[in-house]
Amino acid sequence: MYWSLTPPPAKENTVTSLWLDDQRERIASDTFEPGARYDAVVAGAGITGLTTALLLARAGLSVAVLEARFVGAVSTGNTTAKLSLLQGSVLSGILSRGSSHVLKAYVEGNHEGQAWMLRYLDEHGVAVQRRDAFTYAGTADGVKKLDAEFEACRKAGLEVERVDTLDLPFETHGALRLPDQAQFDPMDVLRALAADLRERGGVIIEGARVKDVDTGEPSKVTTSLGEVWAGTVVLATGIPILDRGLYFAKVKPMRSYAQAYRVPGAALPQGMYLSIDSPSRSLRTAPAGGSLDGAVGGEELLVVGGNGHVVGREDDTQRLVDDLEQWTQRYFPGAERTHAWSAQDYQSMNLVPFVGWMPRTGKHIALATGYNKWGMTNGVAAALSMTADILDGNIPWAKTLHHRITLPKDIANSVVANAQVAGELASGWASSLRSLPEDVPAEGTGVVGAEEKEPAAVSTVDGVTCRLSAVCTHLGGIVSWNSAERSWDCPLHGSRFAADGTLLEGPAVEDLKAIDEPELPGDEHVPVDELP
Repeated sequence: MYWSLTPPPAKENTVTSLWLDDQRERIASDTFEPGARYDAVVAGAGITGLTTALLLARAGLSVAVLEARFVGAVSTGNTTAKLSLLQGSVLSGILSRGSSHVLKAYVEGNHEGQAWMLRYLDEHGVAVQRRDAFTYAGTADGVKKLDAEFEACRKAGLEVERVDTLDLPFETHGALRLPDQAQFDPMDVLRALAADLRERGGVIIEGARVKDVDTGEPSKVTTSLGEVWAGTVVLATGIPILDRGLYFAKVKPMRSYAQAYRVPGAALPQGMYLSIDSPSRSLRTAPAGGSLDGAVGGEELLVVGGNGHVVGREDDTQRLVDDLEQWTQRYFPGAERTHAWSAQDYQSMNLVPFVGWMPRTGKHIALATGYNKWGMTNGVAAALSMTADILDGNIPWAKTLHHRITLPKDIANSVVANAQVAGELASGWASSLRSLPEDVPAEGTGVVGAEEKEPAAVSTVDGVTCRLSAVCTHLGGIVSWNSAERSWDCPLHGSRFAADGTLLEGPAVEDLKAIDEPELPGDEHVPVDELP
């Protein structure tokens, strides 16, 4: 039995991605069966989760995918969906933090992930637009970074070429070109994966947030709907929702912005473009109206992205959205914005994803995190790697990445990052002790302050004022207001909550508590420093 758990139709120019605003029928949900037992339970119904689930089902395992919200709700449904091996400055960044051996393994994994996905989409009739990928220098200072990336690409075996000029309406200072990469609608991909998984007996259950796993034979998986049992659990949740392994302290949560535009009378650039310098700018086109065939002559939209920052540490996110709008209007006059959205991803200290068995779980829990905004290739590579681990396979490039060495530079970067987290924790609590304003916040705004000596987060959205605890339910950080998305974001490890306190994403597994909510017997406050 299927039932639907889908977001309401989006309004024009709201924070909904081009892909999620598609009016075609949503992917339906199967019914949750408390106490059911599966060979594998996958938490997260994005590209990593559904690809992993399908691979395991192909091997004959019984598989359930548990999704806290709806299929594609987080990273996959909000990506710019470039399936590319040319990834800005990532390869030179990996090389500067590690060895050429690790770099080659990373590229080999991404190449295998890309090839697998292209074969799969071709076999299942999913539209793909083949495009050349470009990494360009937007400033003279960016040329040195471009040189470093060119050398790293060559060492990794990528046949990139230097390009002096680009078909773009603004000045550039050279670029790298990698031909025959790909772009697509990520929800088309998820639809195909979901249908294939179900044909092989797998189930996909929306509205089932995984909250805990007790490892064993089998492991008990606790969700918001009840408990199920699994031989293996795969955490494909962007960042692991279990703190074993402390991955929340090993990756940095990053948020960036994207907008889609109708550009009347303009010949849109037909490549996939990404600047190597800051502020970042990403460009691609997309068929309008959810076109499946991408036919020549059909209307195309321009997708512009950029302005990334650490989650919860930007005072005015609306300013970043407005900046993208102004930049687009400057170089594409008359552009009419149809969609604006954002996406979250996680960056490891050495830019290589963490994929494999979670420590101290007896090889019962696998995880993948740290894609650094390149989840379309890394997500599939992670699925291939985790599936090989679960089925006792052997992939040489995955083995290399599993056993990479932590260098002093990685340790130093980690120390700096966690010192920043500690600083955010201290400053957040200090600011939360200030008295709240007497007046309720204006529409679309939120404020943090003290209410009866406890940190409170108060906001007004669509005429409704909500009063919540300002303490993040993960590790006690004080949330900050995200003006662009009207959400409460934690600056420590990237958990995000809707204005009414509903958990949206991140390592947290509980909503923010409403201040005026009556406490239940035994629901006692536990100080942060006494948490286990």
